Amino acid sequence: MRLYREFTTQEEIDAVYNPAATAPDADAVIQSWFDRSAAAVAALEGRLGVKYGPTREEYCDVFPAGPDAPVHVFIHGGYWRRFSARDHAFVARPLVAAGITTVVVNYALCPRVTLDEIVREVRASIAWTFAHAEDFGADPERLTISGHSAGGHLVAMALLTDWKGDYDLPRTIIKGAVAISGLYDLGFLPWSYVQPKVQATWDQVARLSPLHHLPREAPPLVVAVGAQETAEFRRQSRDFHAAWTAKGLPGSYLEPAGRDHFTVLDELERPEGELFSVLVQLARGSA
Repeated sequence: MRLYREFTTQEEIDAVYNPAATAPDADAVIQSWFDRSAAAVAALEGRLGVKYGPTREEYCDVFPAGPDAPVHVFIHGGYWRRFSARDHAFVARPLVAAGITTVVVNYALCPRVTLDEIVREVRASIAWTFAHAEDFGADPERLTISGHSAGGHLVAMALLTDWKGDYDLPRTIIKGAVAISGLYDLGFLPWSYVQPKVQATWDQVARLSPLHHLPREAPPLVVAVGAQETAEFRRQSRDFHAAWTAKGLPGSYLEPAGRDHFTVLDELERPEGELFSVLVQLARGSA
């Protein structure tokens, strides 16, 4: 019996949905995120632990880049069950150096909360950033977002948001987005090793798979995935980008060479790299 696509066992699914399968140095790379983030917090003039919602985990770390700077929201990954905003402060350092105010979002994790709640919190953080950008000198009219892994999924869900109907905000508050190594069809999830923590229901799988709920209109979206990631992570990104552009939505696709699921984030610290360059262009409104 097929469980998901051509896969008939959990072992088969786990093999292609374990991001560490093609990343032998994953633990060392993650430790480097922590070390680089601590250095970034020490070096930057950040506003840490700024609340965007009422619960303990609804906070963000804000790193201003000067008056009237564009503002960029970064959403971390971890299969919806791991890591925090503070673990990813390192992404702010090159962005601030490029003149882009950076907001690194924290959210509650599974199994303490559901996938629906995480999506809600991320949407709330973006709405808060738009409403409060001027409080830290940024320009809300130049708001972009990006996210990695589960954060890539949350970026895609953010682009499905009815900002006018749900938040009484302009429909187009997001001017550009970058989804890195994301997951856009959650059909594999209940059969995977992640399920005991995430506890996804079939109703959630159906509603929260952005591949099957594309918006009618959207800002430019860059879909990126490391060339050395597992076959399924690469396929998910290719399929999502293909569906996105087939609907006439603006987007592009990048597959940085030599990068796995974890080292792909190094591309956000390479000013000469294509992924960083595209993100900066989106943030500045010149893409």
